[in-house]
This record gives sequence, C-alpha cells and structure tokens, in this order.
Amino acid sequence: MNILWIIVAGAAAGVLSGLFGVGGGAIFVPALVLLFGFEQTTAEGTSLLAMIPVAGLGAWVQHKSGLVQVRSAATVGLVAGVGVAVGAVVANHLPETTLRRVFAVFLVIMAGQLLFRSHKKRVERLNAEAASGDGTV
Repeated sequence: MNILWIIVAGAAAGVLSGLFGVGGGAIFVPALVLLFGFEQTTAEGTSLLAMIPVAGLGAWVQHKSGLVQVRSAATVGLVAGVGVAVGAVVANHLPETTLRRVFAVFLVIMAGQLLFRSHKKRVERLNAEAASGDGTV
C-alpha cells in the first residue's frame, strides 16, 4: 500500500468531514475498503482510531465558532461509547459480506434522509415566503 495514497485519502476525508460534519466512518471506511482493499472490520477499526484527532480538531474549531453544545456532546459521546463497544463485538462476529452490505444500505438510507429533509425544508421555506409575500419569483 502506497503511503502517498493514504495521505491523499486522509486529506480528502478531512476536508469532507470539515465541510459536511460527517463522521469518518462514512468516508474512511468506504475509501479503505474500495481503494485500499481493507477487510470491512479492519477498515472500521482503522477508521475509529483515525477519527480521534480528526474529531477532536473539528470539534475544537466548531467550538471556537460557538457551534458546539458541550452537554449534549458529552451525553451522546458517553452513550455512544457503550454502543461502539457493543457494535464492534457484533461486527467481529458477522460475515464480511453481510457487514459490508448492511453498511452500504445504511449509507444509502442516510443519503436518502439528507436529500429528502433538505428538499422538504426548502419547500417549507419557499411556502412560508410565498405566504408572507416576502419571496421573489
């Protein structure tokens, strides 16, 4: 595996994480599996470790802008810590193909949710502007 390509993938994933706030799993795992031939579980473990500095730095930058709710983040983080331990144990007992397919379905569902909710909010905003007479055509 060429370290240069790992660096390029890491830089791209960092930019995408900063732009969209997506977790490393949504970016790192597919990249490690598809581009570098990692097994799904190895990609997941590698992604989790790689995200420690990425998430910390991203949170710090967002916190400086006043965009972090610390209490909510702490609560979610503590509960997610238990969840990630359980999920890792389950993932290690699933067949590779099953795990890969479930992950792909998860990503498709998340993408659909983002598209649908974004469209729904835009329609609601346009309807509100039209009703108030503030919108332009």
